[in-house]
Amino acid sequence: MIAFETGRIRPPSEAKSILLRITRSCHWNRCAFCPVYKHEPYSIRKVEEIKRDIDAMAIVADRLRHCMDNACGGGPDRAKAVDPVNGLDRDDAVDGDCARLMAFWMFHGLRSVFLQDADALVLRTGQLVEILNHLRAAFPTVTRITSYSRAKTLSRKSPDELRALRAAGLNRVHVGMESGSDAVLSLMQKGVTQEEHIRSGRQVVAAGIELSEYFMPGLGGRDLSGAHAVESAAVLVAVNPTFTRIRTTVPVPGTPLHRMMTEGRWAPLTEEEKVRELRTCLERLDGITSTVQSDHMMNLLEDVAGTLPGDKQRMLELIDRFLNMNPDDREAFIVGRRIGRYRYVSDYAPSAEVEMVRRELVHRFGTTERAVMAIVANFV
Repeated sequence: MIAFETGRIRPPSEAKSILLRITRSCHWNRCAFCPVYKHEPYSIRKVEEIKRDIDAMAIVADRLRHCMDNACGGGPDRAKAVDPVNGLDRDDAVDGDCARLMAFWMFHGLRSVFLQDADALVLRTGQLVEILNHLRAAFPTVTRITSYSRAKTLSRKSPDELRALRAAGLNRVHVGMESGSDAVLSLMQKGVTQEEHIRSGRQVVAAGIELSEYFMPGLGGRDLSGAHAVESAAVLVAVNPTFTRIRTTVPVPGTPLHRMMTEGRWAPLTEEEKVRELRTCLERLDGITSTVQSDHMMNLLEDVAGTLPGDKQRMLELIDRFLNMNPDDREAFIVGRRIGRYRYVSDYAPSAEVEMVRRELVHRFGTTERAVMAIVANFV
């Protein structure tokens, strides 16, 4: 059976990428807020195994292409051109899921690849360069190769190593900064410091690799909210990442963070308080050109997005538009957003349907905040 291995996690921005698994699970796997990989064993895949996966991808692509060419060229079954996956002959012995993944990637031009799972850059630089060279030889159409990585891992790479990875095709890295506050990083067991975030981020940018840094409003809880917002902004200003991505904190049941909350060791912010914290951070992002993106459904204000410095005032005004709503409208928007009735602040209009749902949720959970927390736990 011709097949290749993939994991299950990728950033939303990599929806059109093929997934190439370099490691399984996460070698750190201690972050208090993270529900992913907690009970999955960690391993690094062998270079030859990964190269065989790349070769398998190329074979699947060739067979799908052959299937479509024969059908479009007047073959016996033109429907194969429309549905090449089901058009594969049994003799092709191609795994169905892999065929569907490859057909989707082919539809989007075979351009972007995401390296899985949690930190592909933990590999020795020479090994990863070998893999990337093999990948680009198999798929010359690839223009973007992306990976998650930890700031601790990146801080251990020399500038020459990062430049070598860039030359081999790695041109974007996603780093879970989450917070720039050492107190919050310690509380969340991130295993990294503010200084390491700054140093590693600057090295990535200097190597010519696009950098996505993630900021999590609400992560410090009530006690550390101010330091979390201010010091996160300080790191972002010091690094000037290509992208600043917003990921609102959600204490997912089963995580250490959720246990901290139920035991009273961490107090969550309300939806409104998390928006105010986001504003505090955003208003301090001066002198940088990062693009702010709110590209996840767990974020309340998806439309807080734009490129600094030009869009900063517009983003602040949008936040203020939400904060200046009267309390009833603000609560109605929160509920409507969480049940999918509204996407943007500009979508808001009073709705009898939303009001009915709000009352039902309050009756069931006691407060709107408890209801919202239960709803967003399913978004992660």
